[in-house]
Amino acid sequence: MRILVTGGAGYIGSVSVERLLAAGHAVWVLDDTSTGHAAAVPPEVRFSRSTYADENQVTRLLVDNAIEAILHCAARSLVGESIRNPSIYYRANVVGGVALLEAARRAGVERFVFSSTAAVYGVPVASPITELAPLDPINPYGETKRTFEGALRWYGTAYGLRSIALRYFNVAGASERNGEDHDPETHLVPTIIGALVSSLPMTLFGGDYPTPDGTPIRDYIHVEDLADAHLLALEATSEPIQPGVEAAVPLNLGTGTGFSVREVLAAAEKVVGKPVPHTIGPRRAGDPPILVASAERAREVLGWTPRRGSLTEMIGSAWQWRQTHPGGYDQA
Repeated sequence: MRILVTGGAGYIGSVSVERLLAAGHAVWVLDDTSTGHAAAVPPEVRFSRSTYADENQVTRLLVDNAIEAILHCAARSLVGESIRNPSIYYRANVVGGVALLEAARRAGVERFVFSSTAAVYGVPVASPITELAPLDPINPYGETKRTFEGALRWYGTAYGLRSIALRYFNVAGASERNGEDHDPETHLVPTIIGALVSSLPMTLFGGDYPTPDGTPIRDYIHVEDLADAHLLALEATSEPIQPGVEAAVPLNLGTGTGFSVREVLAAAEKVVGKPVPHTIGPRRAGDPPILVASAERAREVLGWTPRRGSLTEMIGSAWQWRQTHPGGYDQA
């Protein structure tokens, strides 16, 4: 298969590119590197440093290279930033996303896998969350992802686009080659690792949630398990995914097990062998107390099961990557 990966220089996209290459697929990466890193893209991959929002340029790339499927990992993805400045989220995730869909339609690309999010659910009424749960985002980031999922559904109805929207919960860990390197860093595991390396205290955002230890509970998934799901989803779009149902299929990706922030800290301390310096700050706007996935549908549709579900394995791989990349990609 000939696959375009948008955001392929980013954290999730780059590990997914590794997995697609290992499976024997031909891969092109499109990334403006505003948050990604060119060094994360393997040298054998054809790399276009530009934006997916340029419909004409993307159409040419798709046509000239006979691209058969798109894995769309690129997006604005910071919850707090989306609340402060929703304009850039609608422009990037919705307007830019539709430009990518139009390029795919013009080029005759009928297979599409979308990097969505558990943020489309907002504060769930039941846990674990299934795909039948109401979509009620509480921040613009989640709202823009929900909006784009709607576009996928209607493009499937009108134009025959076969798509899968993978609703991630919290992603952690690293491959041997690629890991997390964001500026600013907002994800919990690399923030913990940063505090361990620097000995400077990190901030836990909220200690008064309605959870057993007062900190938010999340379902963590290893980034390499996520890459496996991307591969399976792309392969599943070769034909109608579930005959008789919509062409756009949403699937949760998670382990079905929730860990609190304090539990993640304790696991990191066990991996590294020293305490994590931290303070307690106020809650972040737009953070639900509990997000845990039911991934039964992903098992049924894709045959996908996470194989690296322990916090120790996720944090251990992220710690190892940091040891070999002490300054991130710029100082590997």
